Amino acid sequence: MQNDINVTILRDIFALESSSEHLAWQPFREGIDIFPIYKSTTGSSAALLRYAPGSSVPSHEHMGYEHILVLSGAQADENHEYPKGSLVVSTPGTKHSIRSPNGCIVLAIWEKPVRFI
Repeated sequence: MQNDINVTILRDIFALESSSEHLAWQPFREGIDIFPIYKSTTGSSAALLRYAPGSSVPSHEHMGYEHILVLSGAQADENHEYPKGSLVVSTPGTKHSIRSPNGCIVLAIWEKPVRFI
């Protein structure tokens, strides 16, 4: 990763699984770590999320668009499993929970924060 003034570059993003230990991961939820790329408490945010095997995020509603790009492993919701390379776009009002039976790393971009239900 290169971090210049207001620029974050993540090279070879689909190879993060083998080199993610070099990132400054922070605890996010039980079994899930986060590497913030940019963050706002009211507006858009982007981050890498690293799910340990068996971890999950409880039911939540999207207040704005959310884009998830699965970089390694797979994550699932009530409707589908999303393997590496999947791009999942959740529209405002979408409700679901997330789990990753075998672990994964995703790029998450939120237009607005989610609301847990």
